[in-house]
Amino acid sequence: MEKVKYLILGAGPSGLTLANRLKDLGETNFLILEKEQEAGGLCRSVTVDGSPFDIGGGHFLDVRRPNVNAFLFRFMPQEEWDLYTRDSRIRVDGMEIGHPLEANIWQFDLPEQVSYLTSIAKAGCNLDAPMPERFVEWIVWKLGQRIADHYMLPYNQKMFADELDELGTYWLEKLPNVSFEETLLSCLTHKPYGTQPGHASFYYPKKYGYGEVWLRMAQELSPQVLYGMEADILDCDKRRVKTKTGEIFEAEHVITTVPWQSFGQIIGMPEEIRGLAAKLRSSAIETRYVPDDLPTAAQWIYEPDLQVPWHRILVRHNFCPGSRGYWLETRKERVAMFGDKPAAYHYLNEYAYPLNTVGKPEAMQKLSAFCQARQIYGLGRWGEHCHYNSDAVVELAMQSAQRLALL
Repeated sequence: MEKVKYLILGAGPSGLTLANRLKDLGETNFLILEKEQEAGGLCRSVTVDGSPFDIGGGHFLDVRRPNVNAFLFRFMPQEEWDLYTRDSRIRVDGMEIGHPLEANIWQFDLPEQVSYLTSIAKAGCNLDAPMPERFVEWIVWKLGQRIADHYMLPYNQKMFADELDELGTYWLEKLPNVSFEETLLSCLTHKPYGTQPGHASFYYPKKYGYGEVWLRMAQELSPQVLYGMEADILDCDKRRVKTKTGEIFEAEHVITTVPWQSFGQIIGMPEEIRGLAAKLRSSAIETRYVPDDLPTAAQWIYEPDLQVPWHRILVRHNFCPGSRGYWLETRKERVAMFGDKPAAYHYLNEYAYPLNTVGKPEAMQKLSAFCQARQIYGLGRWGEHCHYNSDAVVELAMQSAQRLALL
């Protein structure tokens, strides 16, 4: 049994950032356990058809957190990245319309604009109706029936869950906020108004996939990243982790960035809390490569049509210079819609998106409070079971390192 001060589960962006920041602060008594043979987590990249393919789908470095960018540029200098202005679109009503839809209705012909505007004007939020608690009703209340029916409801069904009312509404503040007045103004002036969506400007490596920066971060920590080590049993009382291959590690502090549902067994946790962890839900996503170019300038395209398997297209040749082809993202339950046609390349991420189900915040609060009292901490997309982007988890890990170094 090996003993360390900090045991970090998972060598994705959260775990790698935490370890590197601990190292910056003079703390070297740590280990990272990673189940794969390579670092990067959902942000790993492989080479397909001579160009990078990000196995977790579309991951980009947002510009909104300069402290995060400065930290990552230490490992992969800024001159190795290209800076892009986001061009994302939605396939709706036979057209490709800019995202978010409510800020780009002006791209439809005039009768369609009037129809969408009329629907938005009748939305509950514009009539001072009380905010609903159920997901489907909330979408209609916020955006109107037409945007709900033509885009938001089918898209979310394809990406997250067939039964949408299993999702809560507490996370929907992530949606771009565009008022009716701003929608009307955009139609009159033919340009979008309202809050910019995430990744309005973003960086992507010039010569590599997004996974390259995390590989370089892991290299800085070698040999303290142990590969092929999948955490199986977590003992909360002893702060011990046993891997599926039988190794045992004990720590003063355990930081988990892996899904709570992925543990084979959790010891020393009350049945009620263990039940909450077991009920956390997530979606599995297949990424698939298609070796054709698309006649579009968009970097990614949302596809709400329920008859089409995938929910998003990543147009590789529009953000990865010298490459060709595009990637499809499809929820596991819908992959069968492709039929028997073989894919040029595909990869299934069993844990892709944490689902923001009803009651999840309360469940995570109880789980986190129990674990933190025992010096066990959840961190990042999976440790906190929140749909964080990579720049957000890097910032959270940087902050966590500061707190842990004081313990």
